[in-house]
Amino acid sequence: MPINLTGRHFLTLKDFTRDEIEFLLDLSIELKQYKQEGIRDRRLEGKNIALVFEKPSTRTRCAFAVACFDEGAHGEYLGKDDIQLGKKETVRDTARVLGRMFDGIQFRGFKHEKVEELARHAGVPVWNGLTDRFHPTQVLADFMTILENKGCLRGIKLAFTGDGRSNTANSLMIGAAKMGMDFRIVSSEKLYPDSSLVKEARAFASETSGKISITSDIREGVTGADVIYTDVWASMGEEDKIAERIKLLKPYQVNMELIEKTGNPDVIFLHCLPSFHNLDTDISRQYPDICEVTEEVFESRNSKVFDESENRIHTIKAVMVATIGD
Repeated sequence: MPINLTGRHFLTLKDFTRDEIEFLLDLSIELKQYKQEGIRDRRLEGKNIALVFEKPSTRTRCAFAVACFDEGAHGEYLGKDDIQLGKKETVRDTARVLGRMFDGIQFRGFKHEKVEELARHAGVPVWNGLTDRFHPTQVLADFMTILENKGCLRGIKLAFTGDGRSNTANSLMIGAAKMGMDFRIVSSEKLYPDSSLVKEARAFASETSGKISITSDIREGVTGADVIYTDVWASMGEEDKIAERIKLLKPYQVNMELIEKTGNPDVIFLHCLPSFHNLDTDISRQYPDICEVTEEVFESRNSKVFDESENRIHTIKAVMVATIGD
């Protein structure tokens, strides 16, 4: 049966079937090929896109901007000081205003409830560019990168090491369950994901022959892995927790010793970025032990982080084309 996502929101991968996710990934690969060949089919010609950012961003902002331009749409950046969202105006009212003026709305911010409120009232598709709970556009790019390197998703062993409660870890767990992957969170017990979300992911996995496991044992978690994934140990707004996270997660740093524990010389390393892989940033100079991945791994042949970063353009483009495109 043909897949039709016209008019759909993209808030979390929980809302999409395996076939629908595969459709978005196939479309992403097609659109990437078009871009490489210089083909501009401009499937969003005449569309206006609101890009609402409570949180600043490099990849999400640039990927949406380039995707809009490539497909003929106008993207309007709206930072936290540009509009009255949640300040002088309710989220509901802002949603109804933006929905009358734009064909689609991207939201990147803090509370997941806010993007849900936008979606309830906008009357146009709303896409989650990141919230405190989920980061679904990132995971589409992750899966696209795995496909490019491994040729499939079903059965792939993906180990996430670090803060198991992060929005990226949550979305990877849900997405991996939907796609029939063997997903492991490898973390301190104090940073295990929400048990209700794990239960939900395991229910999805039971339908796809996937597997979800949570462990604090590094060797158990990474042995045989096809993909090692990590993220920063403290997200934006959690600066006061950096020292505590270093103490909990230092054993889970992705270094060459951990890569060798996989027993797979062709394991690939992924990271949603930005990364404290060196001491060239203000925070990493202040906290030298904050590096969640070593420079050696980050710059190794195993690392595919910049392919992954580029793929944000193509997967975001696919989401917009599928939901509001011609």
